[in-house]
Amino acid sequence: MRIHNLYVDAAGETHFRDIQVEWAETTPAGKLSKRFPATGIIFRQVQPDYDLDWHPAPRRQYIINLDAGVQITASDGESRVIGAGEVILVEDTRGKGHLSKAVQGKLRHCIFVPVD
Repeated sequence: MRIHNLYVDAAGETHFRDIQVEWAETTPAGKLSKRFPATGIIFRQVQPDYDLDWHPAPRRQYIINLDAGVQITASDGESRVIGAGEVILVEDTRGKGHLSKAVQGKLRHCIFVPVD
């Protein structure tokens, strides 16, 4: 299972990388990872015309898109569409940050899971 990761380097530039979730246990109901720390859960609804200029993440958090995607552009120029059902860990809490833009003109519901 892949998690997109948006991180910031020492110069304040943001970049993408992929994190592979490692399976720690196999049960009759499926595979499980180890438990990851989290400090809460936030539900969010985003309008179909969402287009946010450069901004850092407000905190380290996982974002889980439920029913629509978002286009995120890192300051190094790489752009990814994080689709419905995909997960991204945003860690660019300083520096230039990233751009976020709605895709497909759809209302998006997502879940934020803060980790700090």
